[in-house]
Amino acid sequence: MKQAEIETIIKRNKRVEADKAWENSWSRRLMIAGGTYLIVAIDLLILDVPHNWLHAIVPSGAYLISTLTLPVMKRVWTDKFYKKDF
Repeated sequence: MKQAEIETIIKRNKRVEADKAWENSWSRRLMIAGGTYLIVAIDLLILDVPHNWLHAIVPSGAYLISTLTLPVMKRVWTDKFYKKDF
């Protein structure tokens, strides 16, 4: 394998690692939850729902809870249904 090909693979691996780190980061989760909260709160405000800022917590909280449980569910799924050795 040529040195240029090796360097291309190394750069690609670094990009993939950075993407994976971003996908699993709390920064990403909190930005999505915050954006969801604002959009829902504004929508509820437009619809004139009382306590709209309080009600907007529900979808944001559900998103955060789901991201916390996904690793556990993934482990159960891989153990039960995807029986390949890693």
